[in-house]
Amino acid sequence: MSARFTLVAGGAASGKSEFAERLILESGPLPRQYIATMEIFDQECRARVARHRAMRATKGFSTLECPVNLPGAPVPSGGAVLLECMTNLTANELFSPNGAGSPQAAEDSILAGVDRIMAGCARLVIVTGEVFSGGNRYAGNTDLYLRLLARVNRALAARADEVCEVVCGLPAWYKRENEVFA
Repeated sequence: MSARFTLVAGGAASGKSEFAERLILESGPLPRQYIATMEIFDQECRARVARHRAMRATKGFSTLECPVNLPGAPVPSGGAVLLECMTNLTANELFSPNGAGSPQAAEDSILAGVDRIMAGCARLVIVTGEVFSGGNRYAGNTDLYLRLLARVNRALAARADEVCEVVCGLPAWYKRENEVFA
């Protein structure tokens, strides 16, 4: 089995998360899993995670916290998977003490995890942030992180059946059903 895969990109508060969730809900009566990639550092993070879990539970999602090591994520076969957000996962793999460490190791781990999930589920939607719209010169580790995220985003777009960017809650499709839009 190979999943139908949609990559949803967008800026902060663009509506990308809501759109991605809608894609999963529209995929039919498949078991739904949400892979959450935020690392929980404090009580504020714990409260946010609890709110999001409760909100998704009413929509039939089970939640898997996976801030690093996506290849080890126990994803049930045949379901619909929403992975949010590639920006967190990339940062965690690069900077977390439990992460892959180097940019190449982080990229390899992320892509191996995505390939593993795609091979087992029926539907995959990944949310990611768009990068470099605010410029292309950043200092130190920020530049390293953004360049890694850009490489991961390009690799995911190449694997995806569909790619869109959400702006003001509206999807702009770049790739859909084997078509590439100019």
